Amino acid sequence: MRAGRLLFLAPLAIVGIAVFMALGGTAVMMLWNWLTPPLFGFKAISFWQALGLLALTRILFGGFRLHGGGRRRWGRGKRAHFYGPTPEESQRFKDAVKQRYGRQTNATEGTE
Repeated sequence: MRAGRLLFLAPLAIVGIAVFMALGGTAVMMLWNWLTPPLFGFKAISFWQALGLLALTRILFGGFRLHGGGRRRWGRGKRAHFYGPTPEESQRFKDAVKQRYGRQTNATEGTE
């Protein structure tokens, strides 16, 4: 059963990748050729250059994630700020602030 499903999904995946590349390359080419020549004086690019630019942005910035949410196995991930600090992190922060900015020594208390 699993081999039959794989034989069915493999061609669909290949077609899906080809469609994504065609649409993505065309979109990048059209946007580049529409915006950059009038704004910055850059030359127009071809479809293959646009596809290369799309691949370069994927390599440099790691976009186009299709495998799910931002969960990571080893920690709280990129969205940790959404949930706020853990109680241990809060206590460590409070202790560090008290240690750094707590009450001054006797040398400064009686000088008013």
